[in-house]
Amino acid sequence: MAVRDGVDRIAVRPRWWHGIALFGPAFVASIAYVDPGNVAANLTSGAQYGYLLVWVLVLANAMAMLIQYQSAKLGVVTGKTLPEHIGARTRPWGRRAFWVQAELVAAATDIAEVIGGAIALNLLFGLPLVVGGLIVGLVSMALLLIQSNRRQRSFEFVIGGLLAVIAFGFLAGMFVSHVDWAAAAGGLVPRFEGTPTVLLAASMLGATVMPHAIYLHSALARDRHHAEFAAEAEKSDFTHHPAPRAVPDAAPSAIGETPASPAHTSLEAARAADTLDITPGRLRTLLRVTRADVIIALLLAGAVNIAMLLLAASSLRGVDGTDTIPGAYDAITAALGPVIATIFAVGLLASGLASTSVGAYAGAVIMKGLLRVRIPILARRVVTLVPALVVLAVGIDPTWALVLSQVLLSIGIPFALVPLIRLTGDRQLMGEFADGTLVRVVAWAVVALIVALNVVLIALTITG
Repeated sequence: MAVRDGVDRIAVRPRWWHGIALFGPAFVASIAYVDPGNVAANLTSGAQYGYLLVWVLVLANAMAMLIQYQSAKLGVVTGKTLPEHIGARTRPWGRRAFWVQAELVAAATDIAEVIGGAIALNLLFGLPLVVGGLIVGLVSMALLLIQSNRRQRSFEFVIGGLLAVIAFGFLAGMFVSHVDWAAAAGGLVPRFEGTPTVLLAASMLGATVMPHAIYLHSALARDRHHAEFAAEAEKSDFTHHPAPRAVPDAAPSAIGETPASPAHTSLEAARAADTLDITPGRLRTLLRVTRADVIIALLLAGAVNIAMLLLAASSLRGVDGTDTIPGAYDAITAALGPVIATIFAVGLLASGLASTSVGAYAGAVIMKGLLRVRIPILARRVVTLVPALVVLAVGIDPTWALVLSQVLLSIGIPFALVPLIRLTGDRQLMGEFADGTLVRVVAWAVVALIVALNVVLIALTITG
C-alpha cells in the first residue's frame, strides 16, 4: 500500500517492530505523571506517613491507564481531539466557561512544573529560584520549537530521553535504600489517618491523573497516526466538521456520512480524495498499538512514582525538614550520599523541563479546541510562565505550592473525564469501537471515586 510522508507506514497486521515504531504519544503524555508535583506529593506522603498511601498511587496509576487509553482511542478513531469534540457540542458561552476552568488547571500545572525545575537548579547550582524559573522557561521554549515545526517524532524522542533521565534519577535512590517490603505491602490496604492524609491523597491523585494529559493525549494520538487530519486542522476550523468514520475493510477508502450532515463537507471530500485507507482493520491495529503504548509508558511512570514514595518512607521518615523538596534533598544526601542526591536533583530538573514543555503544548490544544483560536505555542509559553515566576518571586513555600497545585488539578479531573467517557461510549460517534458495558461501568466508577474524594477533601478543609 503506497503512502505519503507523514502517514504511518503500517499494514493492516504489522510486524511487532512496526508496532513499536508507532509508540510515542503515551510516553509524551506520561511526562505529566512524573512531573515535579508528583515529586512533592509523593515525598511528602512517604516522609510524613510512611507506606500508608501506597494504595493511592497503585489505584491512581490503574485509573490513569484506562483514562489515557480512552483519550488516545478518541483521537485515533475520530481524528479529532477531546477539546475539539467538547467545543463542537457546546454553546459559545459554555465553551468559554469550560475553557476558563481548563486554563486554570493548565496554569496550576505550569506553576508546579516551573517551580520544580527552579528548585532543581537551586539544588544543583545554587541559582536563585526566579533565575532558575526563567532558565526552565527558556529551555522549554527550545523544546517546543521542535514540536511547533511539525516534527512530532523528534519531539517524542526528546521527551522520551528526558523520561529516561527522570526514571533513572528517581529509581536510583530506591535501590540503595532499605525498603520494608512487608510494610509497603501493607500500604496497599486503602485507609486514611485524618484530614492531612486525605489532602495528600487528593494531591497524589491530581498529580497522577492529570486533566491536561487527558486533553492532550487525544491530540498526540491523532497527530501521530492521522497526519493529514492534523494538517487539515491547522488550515481550517476543524471543530465544525464531523469526525471521520471507518469504512468497511473490503470497501474503497472514503469518509462516511453522519446523521447530522448527510452530505460530505469539503474537508471530508478532500480526505476521501486523498484515499486515507481508514478501515476498521487499520483502526484495530492502531488501537492495539496504542493500548501497548499506554500500558508500557504508564507502568514506567507508576514505577517512578511508587519508587519516590518508597524512598521517602524508607529513608526520610521522621527526619526534620522533609516536608519540602530541598529538605528531602538534604536528607537524601545525609542518608544515601551526595551521588544519589545529585542523581535525584538531575531527575527533578529533567522532570521540570519536560513537563512544562508538555504542559504548554496541552494548553495550546485546549485553547484551539474550545475557543477555536490558535496562538503560537511559544507566545503561550511566555504568557503562562509569568504566574510561576510570580509565585517564586513573592516567596511562597515552593513545595506546598506544588502540593496545593495538585489538589486543584484533582478538582479539575471530572471536567475532563465526564465528556471523555460520554464520547467514547457514544456508538454513533465511535461505531464498533465504542466502549462496551464493562468498560463504561468501570469508567463511570472511576469518575465517581474521584468526585467523592474531592467532595470529602473540600468538606474536611471547610470544617478544619
